[in-house]
Amino acid sequence: MQVVSIISTKGGVGKTTTAANLGGFAADAGLRVLLLDLDVQPTLSSYFTLDRQAPAGIYELLAFNERRIEQLVSHTAIADLDLVLSNDDRGELNILLLHAPDGRLRLRHLLPLLAPFYDLMLIDTQGARSVLLEMAVLASDMALSPVTPEILAARELHRGTLQLIEDIGAYRHLGIEPPPLHLLINRVHPVSANARLIQQTLRQMFQDRTDVRVLDTGMPAIEAYPRAATRGLPVHRVEYRRPAGRSTPAALETMRALACELFPQWRAQFARVTGRADATRTMGSGGHGERA
Repeated sequence: MQVVSIISTKGGVGKTTTAANLGGFAADAGLRVLLLDLDVQPTLSSYFTLDRQAPAGIYELLAFNERRIEQLVSHTAIADLDLVLSNDDRGELNILLLHAPDGRLRLRHLLPLLAPFYDLMLIDTQGARSVLLEMAVLASDMALSPVTPEILAARELHRGTLQLIEDIGAYRHLGIEPPPLHLLINRVHPVSANARLIQQTLRQMFQDRTDVRVLDTGMPAIEAYPRAATRGLPVHRVEYRRPAGRSTPAALETMRALACELFPQWRAQFARVTGRADATRTMGSGGHGERA
């Protein structure tokens, strides 16, 4: 199971949008995908319609070490796309994990429980430095950080997200390497000279680092993403053809390019996703009953 945490110490950069659309695309490619919502503002938990809502969620998983999959995992209306709901309404998990001896490693220790059932786990996190955020990164094979092409976002990247990755390097003495960090330029306006300049600066800034990489794929600022969220659908199902007169590619092509760049081992499956045909996939064609 590949584990990816979607992180930023700055809110409002598009973490939930990235998690929902990347997860939905991977599920339509036939991968068994689990979304974990660690945000105390549980936007991801309400993005998709649920065909089955589990009685428990992330609180029971982390606070009580709940191990019964059927108690933890909710099934979305998207075949092969499951979700562990955020239900820490009062934000108690940060305090609990802060004082627990294994707090920052708890999710990492629970991964063997979930690994047999899923190919890909995407962890949506809160937009602030916290024990939960550090725990998510330490459980991950890869960290993905959306960055908006603004000077304040670039500064916060240095102060927050990069500092977080550097700080958890202390866990190397336990044999835990910090995951490589991939930067996703999000909400790119193709006609904005300032945005292009910040993109270029970020690429130059990290060109000599092996632990940080600016992805070639950028997420354009197009109306399809909020429209997809309103409908509770992955964006590639909403826009699978490029509208006439627009230079940026269709959302389907952007999501395919992003998925192929992050997970080249599944490139063949991603190539078969068409958008329109995938919308007809039902629970019966997926593997929910086989997994949980």
